[in-house]
Amino acid sequence: MNIVQGLILGFLAISYISGTIVAMTILLENRDPSKTVTWLLIFILLPGIGLIIYAVFGRNLRKIKIFKTQELASNMKEEKLFQNLDEINNLIRLEQDTISVSKLLKDNEEDNIKLKIISLLLNTGMFPFTTNNKVDIFVDGNEKFERLIKDIENAKDHIHLEYFIIKDSDIGQKIKNLLIKKSKENVKIRILYDDVGCWRFWFHREFFNEMKSHGIEIVPFLPTKFPLIGGKLNYRNHRKIVVIDGRIGYTGGINIGDEYMGKNKKFGYWRDTHIRIEGTSVYMLQMTFLIDWYYNTKEVLLNKNHFPRLNNFGNAMIQVVASGPDSDWEAIHYAYFLAICQAKKSIYIETPYFIPDESILRALKSAALSGVDVRIIFPKIADHKIVNIASYSYFDDILKSGGRVYLYEKGFIHSKIIIIDDSIASTGSANMDLRSFMLNFEINAFIYDRKVIDLMKEDFFEDMKNSKEINKEEFKNRSIVQKSKESVARLFSPIL
Repeated sequence: MNIVQGLILGFLAISYISGTIVAMTILLENRDPSKTVTWLLIFILLPGIGLIIYAVFGRNLRKIKIFKTQELASNMKEEKLFQNLDEINNLIRLEQDTISVSKLLKDNEEDNIKLKIISLLLNTGMFPFTTNNKVDIFVDGNEKFERLIKDIENAKDHIHLEYFIIKDSDIGQKIKNLLIKKSKENVKIRILYDDVGCWRFWFHREFFNEMKSHGIEIVPFLPTKFPLIGGKLNYRNHRKIVVIDGRIGYTGGINIGDEYMGKNKKFGYWRDTHIRIEGTSVYMLQMTFLIDWYYNTKEVLLNKNHFPRLNNFGNAMIQVVASGPDSDWEAIHYAYFLAICQAKKSIYIETPYFIPDESILRALKSAALSGVDVRIIFPKIADHKIVNIASYSYFDDILKSGGRVYLYEKGFIHSKIIIIDDSIASTGSANMDLRSFMLNFEINAFIYDRKVIDLMKEDFFEDMKNSKEINKEEFKNRSIVQKSKESVARLFSPIL
């Protein structure tokens, strides 16, 4: 045996011994079996390299509670920061009373299902439902940014922005210059961005530095200077939040970049869903932003300017829900599962990535097999190749059970919505995939207002007109090479 062979054997021995130790740790954590098996395969097939992948992507931060939500709650309680927030206190008291005596909804099957979703979300994270809201729906970045710019121009007290991706682009420059102008008018501006989603700014700092020089506070979410040691690289802030003066809020799927306005040649028209809220649900967007700000700065910001007394804006019932590894419960994941299981007539889904876990997949198949109209709109163009390939393996299950899948052809569809029986809808930052359900920090609005849901349903059927339905027989006869690619990609789906 020569030296090279000895080194290789030594490397393999150390890798497999280390892999065995880590594998035992994973087994003791009682993770989802599919994830556990995936990691075991990676350790076997990729000795050494598999350990590096695990160090970056595999650590269960929900278990080790790196984010310490309880610490924030304790600080708020000790400093009595809620004492003067009458609007929040009144809202919580009213909600508890409403739920306890079932005043919220009528005594019929549809409303009982809504009540179950509302109660689940209250119990998983204390996410209040609110009824004083007006909602506007945007179907692309052009609509969203046109309205957002007007709202920023009219800001008087503060502007809070939180995005997964912010790009030094035409729209990015326009917003940057407007924010600098507002800062000069003594409007307080805070920006929270994801350090991985905005990786370009690791090398080009001028974009942010110019804003900082004008007094705008800009903070990265979980900066990744030492990702292999800290293990935070896999836990990203995928939320999109804007709060203006505590009265106007935005959330949805659109980041800040020119591609969201249809200016990318590869994708063309970029179809997305974003909503603008006026009303009490803005409090919840504001609270989510302020908690995220605290995680990264340890600065507690709670005052009446952030939660102003609001007028009557409308009667749309909304429940803003944040989920992530800082919570004991996967709130959006659980709510989707319950809503799908409760469906009687229809389930309409739009998502750019379709990597469901076994529970969601089984619920969708069960619904389709029982006669529920299950339809999924998915992009024909892929922006993440391996995720796109893995998604097709799950479509095989959906089609076999009687569901229908449509490929969007007008451009790229990045919209994230689910509509159940025309009575419950959700939209926000969460995709229909394991990363959104279990790893990322996400935020969604669960909507219970029929008028808003009808508008979302109209948009869904308009998107169907711009899509081609997958033919079940043609799909069944796709090549063995394509099926093999899908099967391999699916093996890695628990960590995609």
